[in-house]
Amino acid sequence: MAILETVHGPRDLDKLTNDQLIELSGEIREFLVREVARSGGHLGPNLGVVEMTIAIHRVFDSPKDSIVFDTGHQSYVHKLLTGRQDFSKLREKGGIAGYPQRSESVHDIVESSHASSSLSWADGISRAYSMSGHSDRHVVAVVGDGALTGGMTWEALNNISHDNSRNLIIIVNDNGRSYAPTIGGMARFLDSVRTRKGYRNLHFSSSRLFAKMGPYARAFYRGVRGGVHGFLSRFTNNQDLYANLDIKYLGPVNGHDVKAMEAVLRQAKSYGAPVIVHAITEKGKGYEPARRDLDDQFHAVGKIDPATGKALSSSSAVGWTDVFGDELVAQAEHNDKIVAITAAMLRPTGLHKMLERYPERIIDVGIAEQHAVTSAAGLAFGGMHPVVAIYATFMNRAFDQVLMDVALHKAGVTFVLDRSGVTGPDGPSHHGVWDLAILQVVPHIRLAAPRDATRLREELAEALAVDDAPTVIRFPRGSVGADIEAVRRCDDGVDVLLEAAHKDVLIVAIGAFATLGLEVAARLAQQGIGATVVDPRWVVPVPTSIIDMARDHRLVITLEDGVRVGGIGTRIRQDLRSAGVDTAVDELGLPDEFLDHGTREEILAEAGLTAQDIARDVVAQVLGSKIPVARPLPEESQVSDSLQAE
Repeated sequence: MAILETVHGPRDLDKLTNDQLIELSGEIREFLVREVARSGGHLGPNLGVVEMTIAIHRVFDSPKDSIVFDTGHQSYVHKLLTGRQDFSKLREKGGIAGYPQRSESVHDIVESSHASSSLSWADGISRAYSMSGHSDRHVVAVVGDGALTGGMTWEALNNISHDNSRNLIIIVNDNGRSYAPTIGGMARFLDSVRTRKGYRNLHFSSSRLFAKMGPYARAFYRGVRGGVHGFLSRFTNNQDLYANLDIKYLGPVNGHDVKAMEAVLRQAKSYGAPVIVHAITEKGKGYEPARRDLDDQFHAVGKIDPATGKALSSSSAVGWTDVFGDELVAQAEHNDKIVAITAAMLRPTGLHKMLERYPERIIDVGIAEQHAVTSAAGLAFGGMHPVVAIYATFMNRAFDQVLMDVALHKAGVTFVLDRSGVTGPDGPSHHGVWDLAILQVVPHIRLAAPRDATRLREELAEALAVDDAPTVIRFPRGSVGADIEAVRRCDDGVDVLLEAAHKDVLIVAIGAFATLGLEVAARLAQQGIGATVVDPRWVVPVPTSIIDMARDHRLVITLEDGVRVGGIGTRIRQDLRSAGVDTAVDELGLPDEFLDHGTREEILAEAGLTAQDIARDVVAQVLGSKIPVARPLPEESQVSDSLQAE
């Protein structure tokens, strides 16, 4: 029987010898490659934390001791060691999540997969244990070196060092990468540590040094722990800035040496105050295809051949991200004011193409969305036109900067939000369903949602021409469908995709939901109900032609890949009322809930966003049996008026 099969919880690790732990590490890597290759998921990060996670669970007693992962994509090994070894439906509906999830296990704490929050969580949890008299409980935060580029970690460290009597251990998983290689001054410092002769010697002899823990080892620790200035002043080479911080520093240690990791973690556990443990690891460890992948070392993969690492999908479909990346380069060729900004996601957002063509006009700020947005405002002030490309879910983190630094100052900044709407297998914290509701409250902002590749190119060009307000282009995850040509374009840019002889229902389809709108119209036509389908292209502000067309129809249906509450449908309804138009509006979108992982189709079906469900409801509304009720036909209104007159 494989050793992994005997591990049903962390305490099953206690009886294993060092040789067995090494064997277990190999089994876990084989398991991860086999299972993630079948389903897709985060492979590289988990291959890099195998021994580290084993050591954590050997030294600490979860769930009594709390373990927080930043970010949760490095928690697969943790799941395996806490009794979850069925990966057959990883990231699928009904299967285990790709991130920690409280409903799965008492060992999981932080479900959000947004980086740089773990130290604040650890600060709060450790304070609670201290206040409630649980001085025997420890808190362990596993933070990737990439997450340390986020400002929130530094705010947390400042507070952690102010009250340094708590049992708090911060493990810096230093693999030189977040998604791609980690950038910034902090990364340069860590690179220097990795290349120092002292570290190199430690890396190759850590097992011997830590196993013996004799006088020489203890003297070595005293020399490198950092004393008063600790780890932080080493990062910045600015002792004055962090002179008031007192966090003990242990390391660097070989994160792939279980015995070494155990030794340093036991020392940190017994210290009785916050400690930073600096572990050097290799992303993709033990899997040659991942190690050879210089882009992101298999950070996240689809279904692959486990033997070769090659993708199994033979699809040649063009993705939304590719269309954007190519078009930005095309625009930059004749507009030298364009500069692109990414937050540690160069390739995932398509900006690697800009980097290849114009390396001097692209800025990677690390996992620091707030800084990215305000820096963009500064670039705009200086005469440039910044394009900030991030995932829609991460736009939430920088709302104040969009509002107060960009919009208030009328800065011409374009935000390109990839993975908007329902994204599928990554779960609640990665669905990009809040951006339309959140951003439309920003004064003078302009929001666009292209329905196809041609419209993405058009709307990006239009956004880049705006220099006195923020503009937003949002598009979903995955492949772009075939272009949907308009019957006609209104003077204000609204595209009419379908017009029926009878003006019963006006369907306002936002972005990629244009296809859904046309499918609904086809079903309504079979019931003798005429539908006009329009794509606003620019959804905020609401185009005047939408209001004019709504006046001429009996019912308005809005379709959007975002939350209904405060969504575009709500905005249209408010503008109709302001214009004195009393046509009923049914705003269809996603519920204000955290949506679980699953396929996009499964999630939309659960929300009732299928052509069949929508058409059935519209028929009932037109017939007057479901609210909101469509206005009566003109002849019906005349009969009603005559009856009232009698």
